[in-house]
Amino acid sequence: MKIGILGAGISGLAIGRMLNDFFDVQILEKEHIHGGIARTRDIDGIAYHVTGGHCFNSKHNDVLDFVFNKVLSKEEWNKIERKAMIKFKSSEISYPIEFSVKEIYSFDKELAINIVDDFLNCKDDGCYKNLDDWFRKKFGNTLSEEYFIPYNKKIWNKDPQNMSPLWVEGKLPIPNKESFIESLLTSATDKMPHSSFYYPKSNNQNTFIDALASNLDIIYNTSINTIEKDGLNSSQWVINDKFKYDLIINTVPLDILPNLIKNCPKDVLHAATMLEYNKVTTMLWETKATKNTWTYDPDESSLFHRYIHIGNFFNPVKNVCITEAIGKISYEEMLLNGKKDPFLIKPLDYNVSNHAYVVYNKYYLESKNIILQYLNDTEIYTLGRFGEWEYYNMDVCIKKALILSDKIKNISNK
Repeated sequence: MKIGILGAGISGLAIGRMLNDFFDVQILEKEHIHGGIARTRDIDGIAYHVTGGHCFNSKHNDVLDFVFNKVLSKEEWNKIERKAMIKFKSSEISYPIEFSVKEIYSFDKELAINIVDDFLNCKDDGCYKNLDDWFRKKFGNTLSEEYFIPYNKKIWNKDPQNMSPLWVEGKLPIPNKESFIESLLTSATDKMPHSSFYYPKSNNQNTFIDALASNLDIIYNTSINTIEKDGLNSSQWVINDKFKYDLIINTVPLDILPNLIKNCPKDVLHAATMLEYNKVTTMLWETKATKNTWTYDPDESSLFHRYIHIGNFFNPVKNVCITEAIGKISYEEMLLNGKKDPFLIKPLDYNVSNHAYVVYNKYYLESKNIILQYLNDTEIYTLGRFGEWEYYNMDVCIKKALILSDKIKNISNK
């Protein structure tokens, strides 16, 4: 069986690697290189993550097994402890904020008391009108209004009242009242799987990406223009009137894909127009020294919502970081905003990415499901952050590829 994979990002490479020993696999990639939004750019020996900072860890043992035993051995990774902080009220406190009330108490006792009172008395009935409502029912009004709502306005460029709360599952540490009280009385912290993470000893994420791509048949500089069934053999797919496959796996964004499929129904085409995503602008900086790995900034007067201290992923450490802002921001605007922060010394590079983050607007679930149902009926498999329109981290992309590869192998054996 010949399988065509559309896109050589992490999802396309992972599923290709998993199926390559069993089938005739070919990957079509529009760029001149593989890796998608996870790929870094070399800037004078610094691996610049142009679309956020990508690192690896997973709560899924099969994902860890695949990466360490079949792609890049564990000995080729450094394990790094996460040290994430939040700029808050002219101070810097530990992330996640709900476990840092004692730190807030040290400089604003009244605010800390209000946070505790609100959290312990908020009512969570499990029914949420929107993301704003979700935050209030989970954390209370004070913490929501002081941090979660303004920060989420920044990172999504959208009012949380107009967003679905579906993106938060597995993304945020959600304390119950018992763990919240424990954090007040002890030194307990969150137990998220990314409290530590792995980064290649080469100091470049591309080492992992290139290992993932090894021995795969990738055709570069090939945009997908048309997808249709072969008029002579209805069991085959034809891509760009040229490439023929028995089965195709898509990682092209769902807002684009329906327009490429011949005779795609109007309701599916319309659903694609209702999907939203954000571009992201990043700037690589030389900085002062810090021990942080991430710093989050909810202040709406600043363009930057996140500092990724990528230099602390490296060994030896380098004093560099990436500032991230949502949308297409000019070099001059990023520079002007950065000059307000004495931590940032000078810019080293700049980038605007296109598809960066899925936006969970109020049409998200219905629109996505219409497209996915059509693809399922049409027998087009789809995979990845934008192929499934979910805010997946790299390890989840690999997990979903493992599930799909098992499904395809099982079907072929029947």
